[in-house]
Amino acid sequence: MIEAYKSDWQNYSIEQLQYINAKGVWTICQMYDHLIAVAHEYLDNVELCAKAEAEHGLGKTEFGERLYRNGGFPPIKIKLPDEMNAPPNNQDSMEKLTTRLDHVKNRLQEWEWKVGAINPNLKVKHGGFGWLNAQEWHDLVGMHFHHHLRQKAELELHIENGKKEYTKY
Repeated sequence: MIEAYKSDWQNYSIEQLQYINAKGVWTICQMYDHLIAVAHEYLDNVELCAKAEAEHGLGKTEFGERLYRNGGFPPIKIKLPDEMNAPPNNQDSMEKLTTRLDHVKNRLQEWEWKVGAINPNLKVKHGGFGWLNAQEWHDLVGMHFHHHLRQKAELELHIENGKKEYTKY
């Protein structure tokens, strides 16, 4: 999925990736920054699970159970509380975003071979989903990338509409 995200932005200039459609609406660059930052957070939690010494019998929240039962996020926009919703970076170049995405991809691949061997009772708490083990944290990276595909399509549509408006003048 990461390669698909990377190849899609080749159609746009950096100005288009940083295009602000409306106040409070992220740019594609900001969405990528968010995806990368969250992926590293989730992978850091995979690592914490691997290093944990104490088992937790605690489980997921109701939303967490539903998320994993359905294999992904519901098709809705999710608004985080303001204290967790700082605007993502909108200044990265394509080269920097590519490097950062490659780093996520490498970390995912590194853990892909290890998560199955980590005790599933070694868990780290997610604020909304409850106690997740290493495999669940690892899976959450892909679910999160998949969840943002609709947002990406919306943002690309804004860019396309902006291109059409620009060519009218």
